[in-house]
Amino acid sequence: MLRAGIVGLPNVGKSTLFNALVANAKADAANFPFCTIEPNVGVVAVPDERLNVLAKISQSEKIVPTRMEFVDIAGLVKGASQGEGLGNQFLANIREVDAIVHVVRCFDDDDIIHVSGSVEPLRDIEVINLELALADLFQVEKRIERTRKQARNNKDAEAELVVLEKINANLNAGKPVRQVGLTEEEVELIQSLGLLTAKPVIYAANVAEDDLAMGNEWVQQVRQIAVGENAKVVVVSAQVESELIDLSDEERTDFLESLGVAEGGLKSLIKASYELLGLRTYLTTGPQETRAWTIRAGMKAPQAAGVIHTDFERGFIRAETVAYADLVAAGAMNAAKEKGLVRSEGKDYIVEEGDVLLFRFNI
Repeated sequence: MLRAGIVGLPNVGKSTLFNALVANAKADAANFPFCTIEPNVGVVAVPDERLNVLAKISQSEKIVPTRMEFVDIAGLVKGASQGEGLGNQFLANIREVDAIVHVVRCFDDDDIIHVSGSVEPLRDIEVINLELALADLFQVEKRIERTRKQARNNKDAEAELVVLEKINANLNAGKPVRQVGLTEEEVELIQSLGLLTAKPVIYAANVAEDDLAMGNEWVQQVRQIAVGENAKVVVVSAQVESELIDLSDEERTDFLESLGVAEGGLKSLIKASYELLGLRTYLTTGPQETRAWTIRAGMKAPQAAGVIHTDFERGFIRAETVAYADLVAAGAMNAAKEKGLVRSEGKDYIVEEGDVLLFRFNI
C-alpha cells in the first residue's frame, strides 16, 4: 500500500487537509503549533469509477478498491534536524513513507497564526527542504565514517562508500538526493538509510476557496520551485475539502463545479502520487468481487500476479487479459472473448494500466 507523509510548517493546514482526506481521522486541527503530537494515520480508498462499471458487468457481490495511506506528521520548524520543536521524532516518521506531500500555505488569514509571522511560500519551502537535507547530511556523514573503515577489506563497503561520498558532495551543494541521478544499483546500496531528500515530493499548495480554480501568485512561486526539482504541484483548499465531507456525491460535484474545478483534492493527490511514483492499476472481476490492484509500471504478468498472492507468481502459467474499454464496449466477458478481445499472455507480458486480468497458475 502506498504511504504518503503530509509535512510542512505548523499552521499551514496539514491536519485540516488530513482530516478531510480521511474523514474518520482523529487529528486535532487546532490553531497552534505542534497540535499533532503523534503521527495520525488514515487509510483511504483510491477512487476508481471503473470498479462500479465492471461490478455491474460481472454482477459482483462486492467491490474492493486499492488503498492509500496518509500519515499526518507534526509541523517542522527551523532547527528540526537539531531537535528543535519536536524535530528528530518526526523526521524519523518521514523516513517510513513512500512519498512526501509538502503542504505549503498559499492563503492569507489574520485569524490563523503563521509560525514565521507572514505568508511566504518560497521561504517556507526552503525551511523544510533545508531541515530534511541537514538531517540526511548528518546521517550520511556518520555512515561514511563507519563505511570508510569497512571499505579497506570489503568490496561491498567500498562500493557503498563511493555512493555515499557522491551524495555527501551533492547535499553540501544544496542538491537533494532525488536529483543526484543514482543508478538502481546505487539506490539499493543506500536504501536502508531511508534518506528524506531521496523521496519524491508533491507540493500541495493550500489556497483559499476563491483561488482553488485559478491559483494565485503564491501558487505560481510553488510551481517554479517544483519545475526545478521535478516535483508535482497540486492546488488544494483544505477548507473546501473539509466542507465536502458531509455532502452527497451529487452535492460534491455541484459544489466543485461552482468553484470551477472538476475534482476534489483527494483525487488530485492520489493521481499525482501515482504519476510521481510510476504506479499502475490493473483490475480483476467476477461474481464474487471486482477489485483494483496497484503495481509498479513495467511489471510483468507473474510479478503482477504476485501482488495478489506469492503462489500466483510461483505457479504462473498465463494471464488472460482484456483492456477495460474493450470489455465495457463488449458488455460481457464472454462477448469480449467471442470478438477476440481477450488475449492469452505469457511471462514476458508487461501489464498495462486498466488491464482486466485473470491469472492461470499451478500450486
